[in-house]
Amino acid sequence: MKIMLASLLLLAALTGASAPRTVETPADTLLVLSKTDQTLAIVNPSTLQVIARVPVGNDPHEVTASADGRIAYVSNYGSGAFNSLAVVDLAGQKALPSIDLGALRGPHGLTFVGGKVWFTAEAAKAIGSYDPISQSVDWIFGTGQNRTHMIWVSPELNRIVTTNVSSGTVSIIEKVIGGGPGRGGPPPGAPANPERGTPDAARGRGAQANLPSLPGRGNIPVGQNGRGGPQGAPGGDWNQTVIPVGAGAEGFDVSPDGKEIWVANAGDGTISIINIATKSVTQTVAADTRGANRLKFTLDGKRVFVAGQAGTNGAALTVIDATTRDIVKRIAVGRGAAGIVMQPDGARAFVACSPDNNVAVINLATLEVVGRIDAGGNPDGVAWATRK
Repeated sequence: MKIMLASLLLLAALTGASAPRTVETPADTLLVLSKTDQTLAIVNPSTLQVIARVPVGNDPHEVTASADGRIAYVSNYGSGAFNSLAVVDLAGQKALPSIDLGALRGPHGLTFVGGKVWFTAEAAKAIGSYDPISQSVDWIFGTGQNRTHMIWVSPELNRIVTTNVSSGTVSIIEKVIGGGPGRGGPPPGAPANPERGTPDAARGRGAQANLPSLPGRGNIPVGQNGRGGPQGAPGGDWNQTVIPVGAGAEGFDVSPDGKEIWVANAGDGTISIINIATKSVTQTVAADTRGANRLKFTLDGKRVFVAGQAGTNGAALTVIDATTRDIVKRIAVGRGAAGIVMQPDGARAFVACSPDNNVAVINLATLEVVGRIDAGGNPDGVAWATRK
């Protein structure tokens, strides 16, 4: 028996070196959600290999990463059935406690700006921000529109854009400069810190989320009726301009120069182009992109990628020249496409091909598919994380 035990220990020692080990998360990481598997795939973009899959809960749709690239946040959508954000430690490749959004049901669109997680809440017809430091939702704005779906926030935290799918509209929400006494400014002597703070609830729109208190982290009350707000945070009122676009307005992006908003209208296959300065639609492009659900500028602003259904033209990805508005190419990535993310060096794009259960890798110089990633069933939201 002793000889057998010694032999087993020796065998284990000899084979231990070849046993599977956890692969370290690279500094630059591609993140891909699988709605079927309910996982977040952590992908090495150099090898196109999935190095870890982390569970992220019910019906994951969108993902964003913190500015330091260490934490990912995932919206648990469920068309309003769910009300949480999943949280993933990217370096540790493990799930962290999720965020309960209370009455803010149907979270979908996500972005991380100014140290906060900004999200839409379809069932609540609202948007909001979550502060990881205070561990609370510290700002809410009601859009009054149906299916407030995707979100973009300016780096200065003074302009927010959302699409409202069922209303067929776009909301441009802008901070009013110089609120003055009694209009939500910070208390006398309180420091205003625009890089860390967030706006107060919009007049007549705000409502505090029903969030549980977290140990050692008291919830910060949300300002009521656009007045007041977190201690020391910048106050002020916010104005919303609602702009009618096309049917099923969903995917959108703001041009890199900050002058235009391009909106994909899934219902009629058109692209609405909005001038931000005039807050008006200046052109509607008949792009034949029915079912379009995502739209993304290349980093140089020269081209626009639109993902949707593979229609009569046989392609699920359409590339448009941002200056001429002409279609440059239609790329047959599969039966349908969803999330799009551009590689930070401008070399490649990654497109989730949901019906075909893979992610297409597009060479942005040649506009050809140069690879595929098996990131799980029904991939949707994609994002990029750079660890700092």
